[in-house]
Order: sequence, then structure tokens, then C-alpha cells
Amino acid sequence: MSLFGLSFFTSCSSEDDTPNNNNTNPPTTGTGIVFQNNQVIVDLDLATALNNTGGWALVPQARVLIVNIGGNNFNALTSVCTHSGCDRNWTFSNSVFTCTCHSSRFRTDGSVVNGPALQPLSSYPTEVSGKTLTVKLG
Repeated sequence: MSLFGLSFFTSCSSEDDTPNNNNTNPPTTGTGIVFQNNQVIVDLDLATALNNTGGWALVPQARVLIVNIGGNNFNALTSVCTHSGCDRNWTFSNSVFTCTCHSSRFRTDGSVVNGPALQPLSSYPTEVSGKTLTVKLG
């Protein structure tokens, strides 16, 4: 079992995992996410970035974006951009994810706002039980 924290990344290339500290949502790392058996399990008591509407997380080890879309409702999307395959270079603002590799923008349901990406991000089912969020990847 591996524990992974919440991560918010922005950079200019998929090879660069170094966060851009000028982002208004600076990179953070914490506890509360477990990636095992093709699932991401989030302890919502520990993963406080997801506690409020608009809170989001990038789970790089699982290649997943998670966003709180209101109350106890979450969407989970692949973090692999459908334009160029970047998977760690995301920002989130005004309910839109932006892949900073080439500026493709996606709604919280994965649909494309503007390209160069033409295909939506795949979504994964989520389930909340008490204070545990489960994202099923397979």
C-alpha cells in the first residue's frame, strides 16, 4: 500500500515536475490519499483541499484529477491531456482545468472548453461513504 499526497502542479513541459511557485494555488503535499488495487481512496478528513466546492487535487501516481463540484459531490478525470499526453501540468480556475503544456481547457465533467485538445478527458466513477471518497480506475 502506498500513501500519496495531494499535489497541484504547473509547469511548461511534461518532463518538468517542478512546480511553478507563482501559481495562485501553490503546490502542496499532504496525507489522505491511498492508491491501491486500481482505486484511489481519499480520507476527506485528511485531504482538506477537497473539503470545499472548487477544491481539487492531482494524484500524479494514479494520473487522476479530482474536483469537489459541490458539497459531497466529486468528479474524477484522467490527468492525461488528450492533446499531447501531458499528465502533471494542470491548473484549475473558474471551474475549468487547464493543461499548461499547450493551454487546452476542460470543464469539470471532462468536456473540452477550448483546444488544441479535441477529445474530452475520460472520467472515473466516484463514491462517497462517510468521510471516504473512492475513485474506481478500472
